[in-house]
Amino acid sequence: MTSDPDRRFSPLFIRFLYHFNVDRDYFECHEVLEELWMEEGRELLYQGLLQVAVALYHHRNGNVNGARKLFQRALDKLSPYPDDALGIDLARLQRDAEYYLRRLKSEVPSSFLDLNIRILDPRLQKRVREMDRGGR
Repeated sequence: MTSDPDRRFSPLFIRFLYHFNVDRDYFECHEVLEELWMEEGRELLYQGLLQVAVALYHHRNGNVNGARKLFQRALDKLSPYPDDALGIDLARLQRDAEYYLRRLKSEVPSSFLDLNIRILDPRLQKRVREMDRGGR
């Protein structure tokens, strides 16, 4: 667990956002968020975020079918949560994932695109920026 009473600022969640938005290491996103997901009682919100990252990982590596499946599973899990859950723009991420999924279903072959998770909470933005500057 984290010493920060606001679990949104778990070091694992901050690392997830860093790997997702900055170094685009979707495999590492999976590793750190899976640990947090297990710590937090397997909450579906974390699992949905994890699945978005794994969908991108699969698509980058040429596994279009795996990417389609994981985007769909992620969207199913993320849909009940508030638009600003965890201090991020979850609504925008869902729209981006829906768009990506439509592309994967319609285009052959579909070109890879990175997605971004827009951070709404200024304290969370600051923590991710600090990590980007070597504050790991």
